Amino acid sequence: MMVKKYTIQKTPFVVPTTDGKRIEEHFGKASTNEDQVSIAHMIAPPGWSEPFQTPEFEEYTYIIKGKKQFSVDNEIIILEAGQSIKIERNTRVQYSNPFDEECEYLAVCLPAFDFTKVHRENCK
Repeated sequence: MMVKKYTIQKTPFVVPTTDGKRIEEHFGKASTNEDQVSIAHMIAPPGWSEPFQTPEFEEYTYIIKGKKQFSVDNEIIILEAGQSIKIERNTRVQYSNPFDEECEYLAVCLPAFDFTKVHRENCK
């Protein structure tokens, strides 16, 4: 019996959100029960932001369209389409889109994104 050497993802897991952000996880814990890596396609609406977090995983972000703001260790970084960033694990970071257009991007987490390891701070 031949073992298939690839997986095509046609039905990513759409993560339920309450902030207007669209998250389609193609590979990862929620979609394919993988712990090593997660790959998600995201669309953040204008004015969107998340609380600060200090995840136990690395996160790579590639901007497809629009702009995204990163607050990393009290430094504000703004990326535009065609740019990317790697945030090291155990780094306090806040992701946001304070701009007037949506931001479309890909996020890759190593190991995979895990709600129990993201350590989001309480919103106040």
